[in-house]
Amino acid sequence: MPDSIKNRFKGMPLLRFILLLSVGYLAISLIVILLISANIKQKAIEDLSREDARQTAELIFQSLYSVMSDGWNKKEILATIDRLNKAAPRMEIMAYRGSPVIQEFGDIPGEAAIRESDPLIQQALDSGKEILRASESDIRFIYPVVVSKECTRCHEEARPGDVNGVIDIRYPIENLKVSLSLIINIMLGYFILIMALLFAGLFFKLRTFVVKPIIGLATVMGEITNNADLSKRVKHGGWIREVHYLTDYFNRMLVTLQDFQYRLEELSVRDPLTGLYNRRRFEQFLEYEVDRATRHNRSFCLIMIDLDNFKHINDTYGHQIGDMALQKLALLLREQTRRTDVTARIGGDEFAIIIPEADFESGLSSAEKLRHILANSALELPDCKIRISGSFGVVSYPRNGDGVENLNIAMDVAMYKAKHSGKNCVAILGDDESGAEMEIFKKGEFLRLALEENRVAAFLQPIVRIPGGLYAYEVLARIEDDGQYIAANEFIHAAEELGLMVELDTDVFKKGIEYLADHPLEETKLFFNLGSRTLANEETIREMVGFATEMRIQLNRIVFEITEREALPRISELSHLIDELHGLGIEFALDDFGSGFSSFLYLKYLAVDYVKIEGSFVRQIAVDRRDRIMVEHIASIANQFGIKTIAEMVEDEETNLLLQTYGINYAQGYYYGHPSPSSGSRQSSDSRKQEAVE
Repeated sequence: MPDSIKNRFKGMPLLRFILLLSVGYLAISLIVILLISANIKQKAIEDLSREDARQTAELIFQSLYSVMSDGWNKKEILATIDRLNKAAPRMEIMAYRGSPVIQEFGDIPGEAAIRESDPLIQQALDSGKEILRASESDIRFIYPVVVSKECTRCHEEARPGDVNGVIDIRYPIENLKVSLSLIINIMLGYFILIMALLFAGLFFKLRTFVVKPIIGLATVMGEITNNADLSKRVKHGGWIREVHYLTDYFNRMLVTLQDFQYRLEELSVRDPLTGLYNRRRFEQFLEYEVDRATRHNRSFCLIMIDLDNFKHINDTYGHQIGDMALQKLALLLREQTRRTDVTARIGGDEFAIIIPEADFESGLSSAEKLRHILANSALELPDCKIRISGSFGVVSYPRNGDGVENLNIAMDVAMYKAKHSGKNCVAILGDDESGAEMEIFKKGEFLRLALEENRVAAFLQPIVRIPGGLYAYEVLARIEDDGQYIAANEFIHAAEELGLMVELDTDVFKKGIEYLADHPLEETKLFFNLGSRTLANEETIREMVGFATEMRIQLNRIVFEITEREALPRISELSHLIDELHGLGIEFALDDFGSGFSSFLYLKYLAVDYVKIEGSFVRQIAVDRRDRIMVEHIASIANQFGIKTIAEMVEDEETNLLLQTYGINYAQGYYYGHPSPSSGSRQSSDSRKQEAVE
């Protein structure tokens, strides 16, 4: 048994317990047997002594009776008793007269004192019953001579039943005791021997048929626990049915667990739909291949496949047909790749292949071959045939990356190029173009990880009334990284390029709404920047509205900001969206107003509530006359349209005073307050209000 198991469980081993139990029962049995045998021996000695003494007393009485019946006197009787004592030197015989004889013939000198001093003699004379007393050395038997009819011939005064006297016999019991003890001791010895053999047999049987199987079971359990090896088995437990069942069921349980372990291992490394390796296993193989290629100074290739318009197949034929198509595609990839290649499904409709010991040209050739086969194959499915094309990205080690992270980013960049090149094509990374695109994907991976780990924070920057007083906050996205916060301009472009804006906008919106829910006494509004993809996604907008309603936030406290460049491509759709949300109380602000050539055109077609004047105009109004004219002009037109104005990037007192003369409604900038977290280390709302007013 492993030492760890022995150290953990400090109880007594079963074998030792059985041994101590057996020895204990044997000791108790011997003590009881000895006590019983002593009582039996004493009772046997008394019974044997009584019978022997009675026979001796009868013989002596008959001898005395024959003498007395011939008319002998008391001197002759005493002489006869003396001869009897001499004839049996180890035996002492005495005769004492009772009252009838004393009255008729007189007492023998000296007997009266002996009778009166011996209570046993008095007891026998009074009761007429024989008395036996056995000590460690001798036996004393007092035999009363009871008057019979025959005795009345000589003893006329006596009546039948009276006691004429007693015969007192004393003799040693060594011979009787020795012989009886020998018999009992022999019997006791045999009994103890049999008991010891029974206990020894029981002990060794238990050790063989119970203890050993249990020890074997515990040993296997310990090995399984320490080594996680479910292939171990326990030998069957022999003739004991329960132990046999225990080992048999345990072995069956191990078989079941081994089967479950195999299934879990398969599920942990295999995609359950296609049977290909999953993303987790693919990453492990990629790490292994990088290490192997580095050690042996070899190259290998990666092919990434993203199916084109696969969502259309699911929407048209249903997800069940879509799953069948993925299974057929997986079978096709297996048939067209080598056994040494690693094929994996790393996403819903994304696949990847590792081609070991292959240069870049070989990888590119394999990708082109797969693209051609896929584009020219019809997948046979129930009731239909489906043609699927794919976008392929090819990278190689060490040409496009010297580690797992760089290779993954290079794969994403190559796939991005393939998608933007018209799909159904193979894309590679050129030496002169991979740097900037890989940087975007690095930032995108950084943002994706921050979203997964909930490290995206909502910062609030105050928007104040002119001439003073807190009015609202603009909600800005930040990423927490090692105790510092990364500004949005470091990752917003990557989020837009890689399609992460919807997820980012949703996360920041929810955190802003949670701030309002945590500060019910504040009456401030929150301004949220929304990307073009978020605005185009009606389902996401409705989810945002639903979340705010669920948190019991008045919708008139929400303002969505849109920029000019986002409004231009879809001005008609935006107009309908603004009208719909206006009906719910949500307001809109046109951000960076004045930065485009058609800024004033938006005021005609978009019913916005605010225009935020581009900060590059506001920052220099104290020193640049042209900027002052632009700001005054924008404020004048906005006021005539009934639209409130917000000046951005106010950084000094002089700018603040000038804005009060231009009819500007609100302003924001470092002069009124820097962005700070919406929770945790953020300043209290009261202190920020005071700072904004000042």
